Amino acid sequence: MAGFFKSLFNKIANRAEIDWDELEADLISADLGIHTSTKIIDELRDLGREISADDVVDTTRRHLAEMLPEDFPAPAPRPDGKPFVILVVGVNGTGKTTSSAKLAHWLQSRGHSVLLAAADTFRAAAVEQLQRWGDRLGIPVVAGNPNADPSSVCFNAHQKAIANATQFLICDTAGRIHTRHNLMEELGKIRRTIAKQDDSAPHLTLLVVDATTGSNALQQAKEFHKACPLDGLIVTKLDGSGKGGIAVTIQSQLGIPPRFIGTGEEPEAFAIFEKSSFVREVL
Repeated sequence: MAGFFKSLFNKIANRAEIDWDELEADLISADLGIHTSTKIIDELRDLGREISADDVVDTTRRHLAEMLPEDFPAPAPRPDGKPFVILVVGVNGTGKTTSSAKLAHWLQSRGHSVLLAAADTFRAAAVEQLQRWGDRLGIPVVAGNPNADPSSVCFNAHQKAIANATQFLICDTAGRIHTRHNLMEELGKIRRTIAKQDDSAPHLTLLVVDATTGSNALQQAKEFHKACPLDGLIVTKLDGSGKGGIAVTIQSQLGIPPRFIGTGEEPEAFAIFEKSSFVREVL
């Protein structure tokens, strides 16, 4: 049983009767939101009998499973042989550059060819970080000069991916301060630049959110979605601490589903989202 459910179960199992206010506070503190937490509490109260710890855990899990989407198929190489372009966006500190590298590794481990674009050009450390990951994982990285236009880095990388018939291109974009309008405008420019060589690109735009930041992650998702339509989330720092609730809240409020999850530092600590294991293990 995962961290959140285990602590919830133990707390309730050791009590003579349920403290409803405390239970609601526990659900809200797991980033499930007030609306979802209230629905769970109301359903439990409506049972009209003594509530067990199993009742609480089972009801909560069922609600979460109902709110989350069914599993998505893994990204697949395109039949026309052109690169499948993935744009990775997010604020600094969420694990964006590391997630870009892990996603590349995940695709590579399934036999696909991958190219990384280091388009976080305003933070020299990000470019170096991605190049180190590329060296470690044996994945080529296209980088520009310091402070190069991120759009030009993406354009050059896309050109190279097309020329080499690379199956996947992953663009690690600059860490956006989501309240900075000019940086959001730049995301639009990157999308338009990538579309110049393939008007169907990018094919997947993923926002990296840190599960431990709670409502801040929801606000980031709102702002990014306005500036650059999102297809899904990469949820990082899911180490069993019971902080996966924010992914459920973002899905229910904005319709942006979790697509991948990061659970640790190593390249292998990364997986495609699977609803059953997410509800069972992560929350």
